Amino acid sequence: MSSTDPAEHGYSAERARLLADPDTTGPQRRAALARLTDDWLAALHRAAGGSARTALVAVGGYGRAELSPRSDLDVLLLHEGPLAADLAERIWYPVWDSGVALDHAVRTPGEAREVAAEDLKAQLGLLDARHLAGDPQLTADLRSAVLADWRAAAPERLPELRELGRARAERHGELSFLLEPDLKEARGGLRDLVALDAVAATWLADAPRDGLDAAARTLADVRDALHLTTGRATERLSLQDQDQVAERLGVLDADTLLRQVYRAARTVAYASDVTWRSVDRVLAARRPAPRRVARFGFPFNGARRAPLGPAAPERRPLAEGVVEQDGEAVLAQAARPATDPVLPLRAAAAAAQAGLAVGYATVRRLAAETGPLPVPWPDEAREQLVTLLGAGEACLPVWEALEAEGLISRMLPDWERVRCRPQRNAVHRWTVDRHLIETAVRAAAMTRRTARPDLLLVAALLHDLGKGWPGDHSEAGEVIVRDVAVRMGFDKHDTDTLALLVRHHLTLVDTATRRDPDDPATADLIAKTVGTQTHLELLHALTEADATATGPAAWSSWRASLVATLVERTAARLAGDARPPAADAEVTADQERLAVEAARTGAPALALTAHAKPAEGPPSDGGEPMGVELTLAIPDRPGLLGTVAGVLAVHRLTVRKAGLRELDPIGAGPVLLLSWTVAAEYGDLPEAARLRADLRRALDGSLDVARKLAERDAAAPRRRGISTPPPVVAVAPHAASRSATVLEVRAHDAPGLLHRIGLALDGAGVRVRTAHVSTLGAEAVDAFYLTSADGRPLEPEHAERVAGAVRKALEAR
Repeated sequence: MSSTDPAEHGYSAERARLLADPDTTGPQRRAALARLTDDWLAALHRAAGGSARTALVAVGGYGRAELSPRSDLDVLLLHEGPLAADLAERIWYPVWDSGVALDHAVRTPGEAREVAAEDLKAQLGLLDARHLAGDPQLTADLRSAVLADWRAAAPERLPELRELGRARAERHGELSFLLEPDLKEARGGLRDLVALDAVAATWLADAPRDGLDAAARTLADVRDALHLTTGRATERLSLQDQDQVAERLGVLDADTLLRQVYRAARTVAYASDVTWRSVDRVLAARRPAPRRVARFGFPFNGARRAPLGPAAPERRPLAEGVVEQDGEAVLAQAARPATDPVLPLRAAAAAAQAGLAVGYATVRRLAAETGPLPVPWPDEAREQLVTLLGAGEACLPVWEALEAEGLISRMLPDWERVRCRPQRNAVHRWTVDRHLIETAVRAAAMTRRTARPDLLLVAALLHDLGKGWPGDHSEAGEVIVRDVAVRMGFDKHDTDTLALLVRHHLTLVDTATRRDPDDPATADLIAKTVGTQTHLELLHALTEADATATGPAAWSSWRASLVATLVERTAARLAGDARPPAADAEVTADQERLAVEAARTGAPALALTAHAKPAEGPPSDGGEPMGVELTLAIPDRPGLLGTVAGVLAVHRLTVRKAGLRELDPIGAGPVLLLSWTVAAEYGDLPEAARLRADLRRALDGSLDVARKLAERDAAAPRRRGISTPPPVVAVAPHAASRSATVLEVRAHDAPGLLHRIGLALDGAGVRVRTAHVSTLGAEAVDAFYLTSADGRPLEPEHAERVAGAVRKALEAR
């Protein structure tokens, strides 16, 4: 057929008419274009004299009948036996003459399978083989053989397919965040959809299908509009084309277009993550288990084999209502999402802290069954949010899973305004919402720099919420965060702090780079703005987290140096406002009664108050903590703090708050009063009688707490979990207290943490006169007021040795 053949001109004219028809768009146009092309190529095959022993086969995107305006035609001429020398040319030349891009091959079925076995991309194309002309049985046989080969080789080929996706993501980035994304190659793009179909074809796993077809249509529609706008076979949605593409699709503007693309890409990326985790589990289950070997190195014989059948999956508790199974966090069998509104955050926090993903079915169930959080949030909800954010990088996949099912917007309605919102600024590398969570990730590495890591993490998460509103985003954000903080249950003081951080999150950088650092008025201005040393520490950490999460151009050693200098000079201005020691609450009548009883009897006196979770529905006041309030009065003795903390750790009780003070109620000698707020890691709280008995046994020496903890850890070693910043143990400035040496400890919370600190202090031969212990999310912020045996503050050298001993005890974990 020559280039002047009327059939060719008929195809070109019909193709042009179809692409210009405003009433035929989207999947309808792609299918119509595929049918038109099918008919044309079938006619070319007949005109070229194609025999019954040949077949023309569409593969790849054309095989799926997904033809965009500038798509290549992927065509295979299949044959058995000898082939007329010019048959292929009589088909290919008219296609080339038409100007349509052609990717072609001529092979026998055997050759096609051999190529597929060597070339994964060729095999993927053949999975979508579709008959066009010639012998349909030839096509059907090849398709059946290729699918059988694919399924047989799946354990070897799927890891290769996954690695291809990872390499593409490294080269092209994530479609969900790019200002000029590659719709096909970037992570979450059209190539990933092909990979998901290929995984499904193995019969080993399938992608979650909810929303996936709509996402695929969105990406394909944008690609079509891009082809028609540019007249080229381009996949990159460049800035200069976005307005025209949006107009062609009837979308409001380029930002709206990008948000639609980003949402679709996130759906695809999340489906990919879920699918590949499922593939990993299936392939791991198919690997042969290592043979058991007898004592002298010989395998057990058949008579001693374990019973056949799959072993029950191991389920390890992570938190109340949450267990680990097959490398994911899933709901415990007894979990009741409908009556536990904090469960989504608890499951997310437990998963992130363990470095796990949340199971797909678990997230779906949480989204379907869990009711809204009460307003204000329960205390536990705030703690779990902070714990989730404090996991750093491990927070990201968990957050994405919650967001994919709408749980983030349900908890934080203001999130929807910034979700998938692009930032048209070359400095920014993320959308607004991803920038916020990235800032929290950076802030998680800076939690040792402030006494309020919880406020740092929450401020990082919320600092740019104002970008969803008109006007200055810092001013708008201050208004928004006040409302959000109240709904989260923060008190007025903490709400004011969060509002200050959001309002001034750019102030340090702006002032450091635009004002004279040597002018005393510059530091005075910042001192007046922040008001306290604590606020300055928080703002400094937030500034650095925000800038490093923005992109490489937003933070440099020069900027860091300018900001650090400004902070140092401001801190000098605030030096007169050194933090006073934490104030002790008034001794209650019940506490005084316990102290008197301990002083008279010389034995420990205990009081326990349990706060149980309601059987149904959310807590009535939204703020009642679950757990145990334990008050212990005991005549002063060495090692008391570590001993009591160890008993609590044995019973898997997490210390949320603790206070220790010294009293002399009847003038018979000092009595230590310990007030604890604790919660069960998971499961039920211990019986009060059992806890009291173990405390007394530990104090009289009949219960070796350290050995008990070591035996438990050896029997069931804990998952390694995530990496965290190293602990900080420092001696506070002398101004913190005149009657004692204040030792400040900031560390990632872990079972037995307070026990190890107490043992280290006891080993150092110091008295703990007062202690203030707080666990904020997953971060412990503790202050211990220490004296020597004669009741005096420690000498500086002695204090540093004590700090070193505590630091060594924590780092040895």
